[in-house]
Amino acid sequence: MPLKLMTVAHHRNFYVRGTVGGRRIYESTRTGNRKEAEQYLAKRHAELWTEHIYGRRAVVTFRQAVTAYLEAEQRSLATQRYQERLLAYFGDAQLSKITQASVDKACQSILTDAARARATTKIRSVITPLRSVLEFAAIRGWCDRPAFKGPKTQKARTTFLRPEEATRLVLAAAPHLQPLLIFLIGTGCRMSEAMELDWHSVDLKGARCVVWQKQGNERHVDLPPVVIRALASLPWREGRVFRPGGQKTASNEAYQDSGRQYGGQIKSGWSYACKRAGLRGTVRRWTPKGARREKEWFVPDITPHGLRHTWASWHYCVHKDIMRLQYDGGWSTVAMVSRYAKLMPDVYRDEIIRWWQDGPEGLGWPEGEQSPSGKVIVQNEQTANSPPQEDNTLLLARALLVAQEIIERQHETITSLERAQK
Repeated sequence: MPLKLMTVAHHRNFYVRGTVGGRRIYESTRTGNRKEAEQYLAKRHAELWTEHIYGRRAVVTFRQAVTAYLEAEQRSLATQRYQERLLAYFGDAQLSKITQASVDKACQSILTDAARARATTKIRSVITPLRSVLEFAAIRGWCDRPAFKGPKTQKARTTFLRPEEATRLVLAAAPHLQPLLIFLIGTGCRMSEAMELDWHSVDLKGARCVVWQKQGNERHVDLPPVVIRALASLPWREGRVFRPGGQKTASNEAYQDSGRQYGGQIKSGWSYACKRAGLRGTVRRWTPKGARREKEWFVPDITPHGLRHTWASWHYCVHKDIMRLQYDGGWSTVAMVSRYAKLMPDVYRDEIIRWWQDGPEGLGWPEGEQSPSGKVIVQNEQTANSPPQEDNTLLLARALLVAQEIIERQHETITSLERAQK
């Protein structure tokens, strides 16, 4: 029976019913207008016939693929936002029609200033989320695997601070930002982890706090004495630890929760602090629309995330233990650790230890504030007086030897148990 329109009692919309290529169809047109329903009928008949002749992959649209992709499992808010932008551009385009040219045009249409957009921005905002959907569809046989060529990216420079520069930065920052910066430098936490830190997850007496990584993993962070002292100087003990505004006038409200989709919570304070501290950067000048006077903004070379690089570099300078750094920093692979930790001359070792212990020289701590814990903590001080390893290139070899010893011990245990059973 060919497809035809029909009505159902007590339902306003028209329905399509019939058979195409041996497949029975009964679905709503989602409209009560006959002309629109007839257009839907004609379009649907063409799709079903094409699918019957050429297969399912010839008719699956980007909208259908995105819908299935988002319903397959829980996606992050950032992923949903990227897919909404792609869906607004591609709409009902067939997956088989999405080519390299389509990707290039999508970048120009979706991005605000595509001509000046960085390669990493194009990859993050367009190419990666699009490739994820097409990979999802390819596994289900709806299209071929994507083979897009992304723009060439330049190797990013990793910026970190030396102890003297970190001191200048903290001293130049606004009072309400100083505890936050000390926390980031002393623990290596991400900005999102610090923004979401609640007082119920902080143990000043035990010198430890609990943060949640972006992968959803729980991580226990040891607090050096300078961080304990900075947190103890805060006048509140409930809710979020770090809040906008001055310490005396800070409200109970936390920084804006972006769902980890973007940062910028301390953009102004960070820019002014870096500028006053004499850190490197560039000045951006522009004239706002409708304004006569030109505005300027200092853009530092280092971002707040650079303080995680700083902590990792300091940690390795003190301990010379990349496996320990991987554990303390919460990285999943040693390769990722190598991207963060940069070699620093051993001459900075004692200065780093003093920084973690006493904090920036010249910082005015509140009177009467003492560190709740006078003990030397494991993360930064336990091996401070132990001599560094002589050859850094043997770190990986040492890790492999340890793993080999563990395997050999397990093999011996299994062998002995087998002999006992015999």
